[in-house]
Amino acid sequence: MGCGTSVATETQEKRVEKDDTVKTPNPALTMKAAVLIQRWYRRYMARLEMRRRYTWNIFQSIEYAGEQDQLQLSSFFSFMLDNFTQLNGNGPDLISQLLDPVVDPWLDRETCFNTIPVPESYTGPRLSFPLSVSDTNALLNGFKEQQALHARYVLQLLYETKKLLKQMPNIIHLSTSYTEITICGDLHGRLDDLLLIFYKNGLPSAETPYVFNGDFVDRGKKSIEVVMLLFAYLLLYPDYMHLNRGNHEDHIMNLRYGFTKEVMQKYKTHGREILQLFQDVFSLLPVATVIDGKILIVHGGISDQTDLDLLSSIDRHKVKSALRFPRRSLGQLDIGHCSRQMKRMRSTDSSRPSSGCSHSKMQRTQNQRKKRCEVNRQDSAVSTSSSSSSSSSSSSLCSPRTPSCLTPRHYPSSPSSPYTISVLQVPFLDSLSSVEPPSPSQHEREWKQIVDILWSDPKTQEGCSPNTFRGGGCYFGPDITQRLLLQHGLQLLIRSHECKQEGYELCHGGQVITIFSASNYYEEGSNRGAYIKVGRELIPRFYQYQVSRTTRKLTLTQRVRVAEGSALRALKEKLFSHRSELMSGFQQYDQNNKGSVSVSEWALVLEAALRLDLPWRTLRQHLARLTPDGSVDYQSCFEDMAPGIPLPQVTPNLAETLFRYRTDIEIIFNIIDKDHSGLISIEEFRHTWRLFTAHLGVDIDDRAIDDLARSIDFNKDGSIDFTEFLEAFRVVHKLDNKDQHVNPFFTPDRRQQ
Repeated sequence: MGCGTSVATETQEKRVEKDDTVKTPNPALTMKAAVLIQRWYRRYMARLEMRRRYTWNIFQSIEYAGEQDQLQLSSFFSFMLDNFTQLNGNGPDLISQLLDPVVDPWLDRETCFNTIPVPESYTGPRLSFPLSVSDTNALLNGFKEQQALHARYVLQLLYETKKLLKQMPNIIHLSTSYTEITICGDLHGRLDDLLLIFYKNGLPSAETPYVFNGDFVDRGKKSIEVVMLLFAYLLLYPDYMHLNRGNHEDHIMNLRYGFTKEVMQKYKTHGREILQLFQDVFSLLPVATVIDGKILIVHGGISDQTDLDLLSSIDRHKVKSALRFPRRSLGQLDIGHCSRQMKRMRSTDSSRPSSGCSHSKMQRTQNQRKKRCEVNRQDSAVSTSSSSSSSSSSSSLCSPRTPSCLTPRHYPSSPSSPYTISVLQVPFLDSLSSVEPPSPSQHEREWKQIVDILWSDPKTQEGCSPNTFRGGGCYFGPDITQRLLLQHGLQLLIRSHECKQEGYELCHGGQVITIFSASNYYEEGSNRGAYIKVGRELIPRFYQYQVSRTTRKLTLTQRVRVAEGSALRALKEKLFSHRSELMSGFQQYDQNNKGSVSVSEWALVLEAALRLDLPWRTLRQHLARLTPDGSVDYQSCFEDMAPGIPLPQVTPNLAETLFRYRTDIEIIFNIIDKDHSGLISIEEFRHTWRLFTAHLGVDIDDRAIDDLARSIDFNKDGSIDFTEFLEAFRVVHKLDNKDQHVNPFFTPDRRQQ
């Protein structure tokens, strides 16, 4: 026993000696380990930040490309309406009801809502006018409980709001003498963000005045609820609740971005009347707010031609839509000069490949884009010299994708039209801008003031240039800001219009602040929302928040991964919809038909075709595979995607056209579908295609369209379910596997190559 005890004691002593050795590590090794861990962490965070930035750039580039498409479509409609009496027997009659809507006089009388009964079975909020605090509380609580407001109350609320707004000036002047003022940016139909602002900051009242800086609707699913709450508090506290107009308070924008569809889905019986009243109310919203004569608040920005005195005197109600361009007939344009210019361009380009995908042409396209798209981005280096050359610029709604001249085009004949008409195609406003116009009329000058206020963005370079990346308004530099502030005795410009990752951003030496209040705008966890409070000292204080039911449980890496995955999906859909154009470009470089091109050639083709100004080399590992020799297998760009419901009657070229311009077709269809039933006749289907082909200059055989129309009239009743038809032209991602559906947050990272 004694030996056993002795052995145990010796073993314990050895363990103690061993533990002492472990507890006294080499200081040099410890320091080396700490340096290695720190170096690894810094690299890891740098890669994460890189992913976060290119994800943001993808989202923003695709968003602005969509706005360009909308502006192009609207400018085409405007030109067609102003200059052509018919388009194969239809067209302007259809377009006029969108661009020059005639509001039913019935909507200007109280009978527009008095004749609508509210059934006893209705369980939503009931309102009485003039509104009281109990009414706004009932509305607030009803929306929290997912209740809908009855159409009668919606119409009455809009009617009363319209009466109030008619009495308001274009520019509202406020004072911080008694209390702080809260300034909120874009909400875009995010009811949860609005409710969170009210919860954190207090409901609108004399003690808590608000300025909401436009873009209340579109994109989000609760636009009706958001705008109804804002209008209700405006009626309750007209001296303490203030609403500026945004570029989405526009009935043409609402067609593309969801508000029109939301209204018609929620109010099937009285939806058209509600939309007509919204058009009037939106056009009556003030366009600017000034606090203590020192802080100017507008939705978008300014230009070198912004004149606050002129802005305060115009009849803002005339500008129903900033996308409805001032009338300019063909007789006012110097067509001869432009035709000569086009001939010179054709003679210069006659030696180039007709496909337009040669290296020289792509390089020229990319250089032109660098000159035109002076975007305020951290990863976009734009020379100051190129921007300063555009120091003076009028407002515009344009796109870099369009030709800069009027081009005669022969419109194809169709079975319903025995004759062929020649259409002089001027689809976009920058086409008009390239032609020497007469001196602008008073109405055009007023329209430009509104466009600049609603659409412009700041940039870091000096001067003012057309906002070609977004497609409308101007880019204004620090010198333009300084000039306007000095001219009117101001010290700060607060604007919204751009999503910022932290909810706000300062630029131009702190003289311009961007505030954005819709959190999770692009994707869950993509950005915070924020609002500003300003007191007597006029020093802005920022308050951030993020509405979330899931992202609080996720790490930073997981949040970045979720947003990155969503952005890459959207980008792959863009690639798929431009497949033939991209393949043509790749094949120009792949002379030996190897199926691969160099990384630089691959990036050049993508930028020339898509013009998204993205870091394609960085994104390559997510979009395409490398071959063993280090070149890019360009076919792999498209293998992850497929069409939603293949239709055997649709040729590949027609299918790609439908994929690419799906939204434009849907907008034209919504114009034709007056009752928003989702059904149109075969004849209306043909008219949709005539407008569509005239807009894009796409030659699609009318016989193929007739065959397609008859084949999708499944029950042979002469009507087509257009929504079902468009669903066939939706991109499906093949790699949505079971693991991603079960848990999209914990997929392994791809290694950096």
